[in-house]
Amino acid sequence: MELSAVLVYVLIGVTALAFGVFVFLLFPARREATTTAVVEEHPTLGPVQQGSISASLVAAAPSGYIAWIERQLVYAGRPSGWSVNGIVVWKILLAIAGVLFVLMFAFSGGISGWGVLIAIAAPPMLFFLPDVMINSRAHDRQEAIKLSLPDVLDQMTIAVEAGLGFDAAMAKAARNGKGPLAEEMIRVLQDMSIGRTRRDSFMELERRTNVEDLRRFIRAVIQADQYGVSIGDVLRVQSAEMRLKRKQRAEEQAMKVSVKILFPLVFCLLPVLFIVLLTPAALNMMNSFSGSIGGP
Repeated sequence: MELSAVLVYVLIGVTALAFGVFVFLLFPARREATTTAVVEEHPTLGPVQQGSISASLVAAAPSGYIAWIERQLVYAGRPSGWSVNGIVVWKILLAIAGVLFVLMFAFSGGISGWGVLIAIAAPPMLFFLPDVMINSRAHDRQEAIKLSLPDVLDQMTIAVEAGLGFDAAMAKAARNGKGPLAEEMIRVLQDMSIGRTRRDSFMELERRTNVEDLRRFIRAVIQADQYGVSIGDVLRVQSAEMRLKRKQRAEEQAMKVSVKILFPLVFCLLPVLFIVLLTPAALNMMNSFSGSIGGP
């Protein structure tokens, strides 16, 4: 029996054993009390039917991992159609689909060489694909907030210095702006309009974001509101600081270009350059040596 076939059968056995252990651990977790405890522990899971498969999967998963998925969903702005239950279910379905795909090629004899490594890596890669997707969306959204924050603070500073109040300046900047930061500011205004204090509304905004610059601004606004500091001075200082940080980040990225270009330069451009320059010289040397050796 070839080595590739042995590896495939070992993969099949390990996958079947792991799936059996998972099912064994899953069904005891499908008790009503356990499901209720999971829903109470993670109130952001949304509507979950008692005894449903998704609730059982969430109950069987580690609580720290479920909390990580919740944070990524919050940072991503809770995109439509995404939920903790849906992500967990899709992870299991994709892993099973990967195993079935590997088994189909294994029994058809189409796996050999590098195909064995791809077959072994396919189920784990498909299992973690939803995690990569939601983490990517969360990262892109937080980066968009970081990039638009200095411009929004400049608009709010101009509005406050023109005579508007802080809430009116924030509403004007939110109406004129686009993107996730404008959406978060609108949500803060909605929270304050239903009776929540400015401190509580901004604390919720801090929990929904992962941008350190925005969190620093939120803490400055809360302290200014608590101690009676002029909000115009706070906005002016924060706006100047954000512009400086954006300039420093741009300079940092520019300094990294020389390092990032080193790899394609060494492995892509220089070999071609050497071939173009040295090949004629090498051919001339070979002709010269062959002529001298074959001469009288």
